[in-house]
Amino acid sequence: MSLKDLLKRIITAIFLIIFLALSFYNFYILVISLIFISFISFIEFRGLISKIIQKKKLNNIYLRYIINLVSLIYIIIFSLVVFTGISEEKYKITIFYLFCVCICSDIGGLLFGKIFKGKKLTKISPNKTISGTIGSFILSLILVPIFYFSLEGNIFNLINFIFITLFVSLFCQIGDLFISFLKRKAQVKDTGKILPGHGGFLDRIDGMLLAIPVGILIFKFFEISI
Repeated sequence: MSLKDLLKRIITAIFLIIFLALSFYNFYILVISLIFISFISFIEFRGLISKIIQKKKLNNIYLRYIINLVSLIYIIIFSLVVFTGISEEKYKITIFYLFCVCICSDIGGLLFGKIFKGKKLTKISPNKTISGTIGSFILSLILVPIFYFSLEGNIFNLINFIFITLFVSLFCQIGDLFISFLKRKAQVKDTGKILPGHGGFLDRIDGMLLAIPVGILIFKFFEISI
């Protein structure tokens, strides 16, 4: 990655973080951003599926419709879950924490992968390394002492909280690998070009699409169990 591309990536990342923070405090920004990001992400996902079907010469129109419908329903459910969580004061900090874990997981994977390199994690995504995976977990755990006493009235013990953080980071990486697998099949580098230095919106929220719903389910499970 060149210095110019790195600067683009950093500037875009700062903009996205500010936009995310504003969404937590302004209802209209939240609604507009969820609708816009959901729509663009669905378009990008549909584009990936179309390229894969064309390259595999699968002319089954019903398969295309089913995949697009399932993905659309999932993105809508994801957006509603995020909207409901942010709208309720009780869960706002929880949703914010899950977003932060996903962001730190992505940054940790990128930094550790670039610095330590080492053995490749999987053929699905040649740029993913074992050191990057370890970095994702480590940087995510840095958030534990910052958020531990702020979440859910501190009803979780420290071990459970560490477990939740690691699990969310894991599913963030799985979501990232899934989209990487689709991009590899479609023979494209990015899902889009809307974000300078990053690609498409789907490139940035791929891990979040899986990790945040899973994280919410885990928090709910511990709530019921305690």
